[in-house]
Amino acid sequence: MSEKQALEDTKPNEDQSVWKADSDNHVKLEGGDAAKPNGDSSEGNGSEGLQATRLYHRRWVIVFLFSLYSLSNSYQWIQYGIISNIFTKFYGVEAFTIDWMSMIYMLTYIPFIFPVTWLLDKKGLRVIALIATALNCAGTWIKVASVRPNLFSVTFLGQFCCSFAQVFILGMPSRIASVWFGSEEVSTACSIGVFGNQLGIAIGFLVPPILVPNVDDMDELAHHIRIMFYITAGVATVLFVLVVFVFQERPKIPPTQAQATARSIPPEQYSYIASIRSLLRNKPFMLLVITYGLNVGCFYAVGTLLNRMIIVHYPGEEVNAGRIGLTIVIAGMVGSLICGVWLDRTKTYKQTTFAVYLLSLVGMIVYAATLSLGHLWVVFITAGVLGFFMTGYLPLGFEFAVELTYPESEGTSSGLLNCSAQVFGIIFTICQGKIIDDYGTLAGNIFLCVFLLIGTIMTALIKSDLRRQNANLQAKAAVSFEASQGCSALFVCLLGI
Repeated sequence: MSEKQALEDTKPNEDQSVWKADSDNHVKLEGGDAAKPNGDSSEGNGSEGLQATRLYHRRWVIVFLFSLYSLSNSYQWIQYGIISNIFTKFYGVEAFTIDWMSMIYMLTYIPFIFPVTWLLDKKGLRVIALIATALNCAGTWIKVASVRPNLFSVTFLGQFCCSFAQVFILGMPSRIASVWFGSEEVSTACSIGVFGNQLGIAIGFLVPPILVPNVDDMDELAHHIRIMFYITAGVATVLFVLVVFVFQERPKIPPTQAQATARSIPPEQYSYIASIRSLLRNKPFMLLVITYGLNVGCFYAVGTLLNRMIIVHYPGEEVNAGRIGLTIVIAGMVGSLICGVWLDRTKTYKQTTFAVYLLSLVGMIVYAATLSLGHLWVVFITAGVLGFFMTGYLPLGFEFAVELTYPESEGTSSGLLNCSAQVFGIIFTICQGKIIDDYGTLAGNIFLCVFLLIGTIMTALIKSDLRRQNANLQAKAAVSFEASQGCSALFVCLLGI
């Protein structure tokens, strides 16, 4: 499907759609809306720089489809780690080797994110979505062929393909939100995009311990692993087909004045290298890059090592380890959606980011202190509190970054955030794993608490420079000025009569 054909598919019924001003006074139209004419808000009004904007119902299909294929990919990140003791036995490898089945997601991201964001800027969302789902689908089928004790290298290759696909997925929520959604929806849309990633991790914590029980018979164990891999491959294949026929590059008419302005920049004036340099010179954004990496890196470490931490204090509780991970992520999904709606209503980006970061630190301290008490129900509660804030922080970081870096590409800013998270994730996972082996789980979790404290202090130092909001406010001011001019002209005409 060509981009032109795809764009035409979203064209609303012109007989039932009219121009109207939204709450930010940028001009928009949503297919199927009742007629509410506002004659002076069209492009022909003579207002320089004010461009037509429009919302399409299809935007919800796009963001939910993205969430689904993001789910399929993120599920596989923790697929091995949450039952690491079982895969260690099946493939005859060390626990640290199985840890790398999760860390390969982090390591692959670091060198490939920059060429992928360049490709995003050059080719757009649809090409990136097609590559992501194709790689994810290929990786799942490679895993299907790897269910033999002597084929660990094959299953690692399949996991590498899925980790490569993640590079084309992880930073996309803020880009999709900006390209498709109105200024009052971007944070909520970004949260929905992140929601899919979190739900996939939640399923990754829950399903593998159920599908693959810890049995001694290797043939029976291979049978259970094969079933799990076949289910994953089937879902990934369906999602790839859906992306081929449904996923669209962008709406024909932009949703906001900020996006209209970004589209108006000629391609020859855009330089990816210059964009990177501009972001690296942006001090508030670079502080956010470090603090985001510290927070999300701690989450990656906790998720990767959760099975080991739970088994130390609660032997034989592999299934409950998965349920605790599920609790962390489900609570974080709720936190993400609440934070997204809150940001759309209040626009308090720095205040909300700082509050959630501080509460993530508190949650980590409480979790570390209660893990070894011997009561699983307490661990469920404290893990849920930790997840609500630590995982709920993810969309906050994305949206705050877009505000600090507008009009730079959302894919580039998100890519730098995620690159930082992967670097810290690898460091924290390796270091915490060694500390747990040598000194126990409490020392390992205190190690993470120290870095969350550093991140909280640094977050307080970030200057709140909301550039995207300022661009939309300028559009609002332009419309208000135009309206006042029109009223003045009408008043003069009436006086003349």
